[in-house]
Amino acid sequence: MRTARIARRVLIVLLTLTVVIVTLGLSGVAWLRHENRPATGEVPLAGLHGPVQVTRDEWGVPHIRADTDEDAVFALGFVHWQDRSWQMEFQRRIVGGTLAEVLGPGAVEKDRFLRTMGFRRVAEQALPALKPESRQLISAYTAGVNAAMGRTAPAPEFRVLGISPAPWSDIDAVSWSQMMSFDLAGNYVDEIIAARAHARAGQAGIDALYPPAVPGSATILSDEDRARPAAAGTRSDAGADRRDSAAVAAAGAGAVRAAYSLGMAPAPGKGSNNWVVDGSRTRSGAPILSDDPHLGLSSPMLWYLADVRGKDLRAIGASIPGLPAIVIGRTDTFAWGVTNVGADVQDLYVEPKDAPLTSRQEVIAVKGQDDVSVTVRESRHGPIVSDVGVSDAPEVSGPDGQPRTLALRWVALDPGDTTMDAFLDLNYARTVGDAVTALRRYVSPSQNFVLADTEGTIGYYAPGKLPVRSWEGHLPVPGDGSHEWSGYVPFDEVPHVIGPASGAVVSANNDPGPPEASGPRLAGPRVWADPYRAQRILDMLGERTDLDVAAMRAMQMDVRSGPWAELSARLLATTPLDEAGQRALDRLRTWDGVATRDSVETTIFEAWLYRLRGLATDELGEEARSRTRAVGAQLEQGVFCPDAAAGVSTCEQALAHTLRETTDDLRRRLGADMDRWTWGSTHDAVHGHGAFDGIPVLGRIFSSRIPNGGGTDTVAPARPENASLEHRNGASYRQIVDLAEPDASRYVGSLGQGGSPWHPHARDQLPLWRDGADIPMSTREQDWGGTEHLTLTPAG
Repeated sequence: MRTARIARRVLIVLLTLTVVIVTLGLSGVAWLRHENRPATGEVPLAGLHGPVQVTRDEWGVPHIRADTDEDAVFALGFVHWQDRSWQMEFQRRIVGGTLAEVLGPGAVEKDRFLRTMGFRRVAEQALPALKPESRQLISAYTAGVNAAMGRTAPAPEFRVLGISPAPWSDIDAVSWSQMMSFDLAGNYVDEIIAARAHARAGQAGIDALYPPAVPGSATILSDEDRARPAAAGTRSDAGADRRDSAAVAAAGAGAVRAAYSLGMAPAPGKGSNNWVVDGSRTRSGAPILSDDPHLGLSSPMLWYLADVRGKDLRAIGASIPGLPAIVIGRTDTFAWGVTNVGADVQDLYVEPKDAPLTSRQEVIAVKGQDDVSVTVRESRHGPIVSDVGVSDAPEVSGPDGQPRTLALRWVALDPGDTTMDAFLDLNYARTVGDAVTALRRYVSPSQNFVLADTEGTIGYYAPGKLPVRSWEGHLPVPGDGSHEWSGYVPFDEVPHVIGPASGAVVSANNDPGPPEASGPRLAGPRVWADPYRAQRILDMLGERTDLDVAAMRAMQMDVRSGPWAELSARLLATTPLDEAGQRALDRLRTWDGVATRDSVETTIFEAWLYRLRGLATDELGEEARSRTRAVGAQLEQGVFCPDAAAGVSTCEQALAHTLRETTDDLRRRLGADMDRWTWGSTHDAVHGHGAFDGIPVLGRIFSSRIPNGGGTDTVAPARPENASLEHRNGASYRQIVDLAEPDASRYVGSLGQGGSPWHPHARDQLPLWRDGADIPMSTREQDWGGTEHLTLTPAG
C-alpha cells in the first residue's frame, strides 16, 4: 500500500509538470527545446594545451583532431556533455544511489539497493589503482566535461525536474563501468529464482527452469582451438532442504525486485553477437569483424559514436558518455568487438546467525520529503542484500526457525578494478598482440573479445576476474566456510585462441567450452545463453570464402527463428480448443520461421511462446519467465505445466490453454481478421526514457518506438518483453570492420547522437538501425557528408 501511495504521488507531480507544459502551449515547448550547444565557430576553453578541431558529420558524429592525446580526450568529454548531459547525470545518480533526490519517494528503494551494493565506493577504490597515464587522460576528460557545463544550456530534463548538475569528477568518469558490470552479471537473481524452483519441486524444478547443456551444442572454441585435459567435475548443491530454499528465496526477493526495477536483471534472450573471420574466408583476403551488443534500448541510446585522434591516440567507434574511451571499435590497424561472457562471477552466501557483520549509515535525500537514513550491512563475503525491501518481503524461516541473511560475493565489488586501463590501452592498440597485453588489466564485466588486425591476425579472449569454485553455483550456498572461492583463473588460462583452425570465431553468449576440453570452468553449464543465435551464425558462415561487408550485414539482420525449428513439432501437435486456435495452427504449419514485420505467423508464434515461457510464473513469480530452451524441458517434464486457477493439469492441456489465450488476446487487441495480425502491427522496438518512460505526454516526448521485425533468439534480437509484445532489449549498436580498408567499415547506433528529443540528431539513426542500414565508420572527411566545424582553443 505504501509503495502504491508513493507511486501515485510521483505520478501527480509529473502530471502536474505535463499540465504546465500543455498550458504553456508553444511557449512551453520552446522552454523545453531551448538549447545552447555551440556546434560551429570558435570556443576558448581553459585546460587545453592547443587548438582542437571538432567536425560533426551529417549524422552528428564528432571527428576530433588534436595535437595531444589529453586534448583529444578533453574534447571527447566536451562533446559528451554537449549532446548527452542528462544521460551522464542520470547514470551517475544511479551509481551513487541519489535518484530519489530528483525523482522523489518512489525511487527510495532503488537508492537503498544501490547504496547497499556500494557502486560509488567501488569506483572510489578503482581510481587510485589505475596507471598514471590513464589517470592523466581521465583528468583531461573530466576537465572537458566541466568546460562544457559552462557553455551548454541544461538538457530539458534538468529544467523539468528543476535541478542543476554538480561539477564532474574523475570518480564519475570511471563509475559507470561498475553499473555495466551489474547489468551484465545477474547470476544472483538466477540463484534466487532457482531457490524458488527448488522449494517448489526440488532438483526437478531447477532442471525445468535451467536445463543442463545439450551435448554437441555450439561452443565458441572448438576442440582444435582449445585441446586440454578434461577439467574436474563440479558438485551440485541442490540437496538443500526445500523449506530452507523457500526461506532463502524470500530473503532475496527485495534484491530481485530492485534489479528488475532498474532494468538491470538478467533477461532470457538478452545478449550479444560478435564474430571475426580471417582472410581465408573473405573476398578481400583480409579479416572482417562484426559486433552487435544486445542491451536495453534506451532514450537517449547508451552509445555515442565518436572518432578521436590525438598524437598517438587513434580510435573510432562506440563510446559511452561518462567514460573517457572508445569501448567498441577500431584504431587505424586493429579492431575489436565484445559480447558478454555470462560467466558466473557472483555467489549468494547464507550467513550463519553469528557471522560478524559491519555496518554503515547512508542518508538518502528525497525530493519533497525528509531524508531517509538506512543501515547498510556487510559480511566478509560482501553486502547483505537481504536487507533490501525487507518491509515488503514475507517472513519465511528455514528449518531452524530463523530468517535467512544473504550476502553477495561478486568480483566487481572487489577494490582496485583496473578495467579502465584496459579500455584506454585498447584505444592505442595497433595489433592483436597489443590488445592481448591491454586485456591483462581487464577485470569486469567479463567479455568475449574478438580481435583482428591489418596484418591478418584474428583472435579471441575472454578476460576478466573469473572465480574458481568447486560447486556448480546455481543456488545460494552456506557462508560457513565450506564454499569459498579458491582463487581466480590466471589470465593465460582464460578461454582464448589466436589464429583459430577454422579461420573464424563466433560468440553469442554461448559456452566458451567445449566442456570436455576446458581448463578451470567459468561457470556451470546452465548459465550460458541458449545456442540458437550462435548455431545460426555458424550455419550462415558455413565454409564460405567470399565474405564481405554486405554479407556480414545480412547476417547481423537475420531473423530466422531457431526456437520455432526446435519447438514446432510439439506445438503443431496441440489439440486446439476453438476455431481460432485451429486457424492459427493451420497458418503455422506453412510458416518458414522467418520473423518479418509483415508475417502473421510470427505474431502467433511469438505471442504463444511468450505465454509458454511463463508456465512457471503462476507458482514462482513473473521473474521465473524462462529461457526458450526451458520451454521444451518443461513440456517434457511437466513440472510447471499444471495451473490450478486455469483448470490445467497436463502439458497437453497447457498447450491448448495457452494457444486459446494467445488467439483471444490477439483478437481483442488486433481485431477478428487474422490477416491483420501482422508482426509489425504489434511488435515495437521501444527506447524508453529512464525518468519519464510511461508518464503521459512526457513519456511520449522523451521515449521512442518503431515497428520492428525479429523475435526471440533470432540473430537480430527482438524478444517480446511483455504481453503487448514490444521489445526493449536489442542490438544497441552494430559495427562491421573491414581490415582490408578500415575506412570502408560501417557502424550504426540504435537511435541517434542527441540526448534531447529536439536535438537535430536525436533519432536519425533509428530507421537505419531497424532496416539494416548503417553509416561510414570512416576517419576521412570526404566520407562524412555535410559537416559542422567547431574549434576549441586554449583560453587566455
